[in-house]
Amino acid sequence: MNPKLRILIVDDDRRMTHTLSDILTLQGYTVSEAWSGPEALEKVKAEFFDCVLTDVRMPGMNGVELHKELQKLRPDLLVVLMTAYASENLLQQGLAQGVVGMLEKPLDFNILLDFFAMLSKTHTVAIVDDDPAFCQTIADILEMRGYRVVVTTDPHENIDQMVDNAQVLLLDMKLNSINGLDIMKKVRQNYPTLPVLLITGYRDEMATLIQGAEAIHAYASLYKPLAIPEFLKTLANIEIEKYKRLLHS
Repeated sequence: MNPKLRILIVDDDRRMTHTLSDILTLQGYTVSEAWSGPEALEKVKAEFFDCVLTDVRMPGMNGVELHKELQKLRPDLLVVLMTAYASENLLQQGLAQGVVGMLEKPLDFNILLDFFAMLSKTHTVAIVDDDPAFCQTIADILEMRGYRVVVTTDPHENIDQMVDNAQVLLLDMKLNSINGLDIMKKVRQNYPTLPVLLITGYRDEMATLIQGAEAIHAYASLYKPLAIPEFLKTLANIEIEKYKRLLHS
């Protein structure tokens, strides 16, 4: 994510959008306003946004309908609904269709600011793989997308220290003199909820080890040669799940 988030606020109540815009601008964010669904779509076509914060009930095009159209334009765009009617059917439809979460009106600005602070944070991916060329390729791809990357090709290093500030661990299952499952077991002792993505070029040979890692809650298994779109989508899903937990809490 861009450290200076670009946020689009959509609500037919102009006083609401102005108030939110003033608050978020003071926090250092770049904010645009739209007062209808069609206007929001035109802005998203013309500008890049990290997140859309939209009211549910609006004339013409409601917030859930807007989300559907936004997904066609930008499947990766995060959408958060605002509503004064927490139990309404439209809201449940939106949550079922992939919006990140819901905020009840009147808004709790502490939750809102915590959410955007999390979006602004630079996410760290730790890579443990004994193939230097692979590590460099993946690091370059991730850094171009705003991630911080820490890498080791030596599985005997202090992995705990390496992943201490990481949000995701990318772990090769076949390493020199040690296997990925043994490393994951050590990581799980101190980081029981850290998302771990298993990678290997030896699908059949590593099948038993992968099953063992899945039993201690590996997030997913990916195979070399790595399908980059699938890998990036998996990382995005990890982030979105974290955002949903924050908003739902």
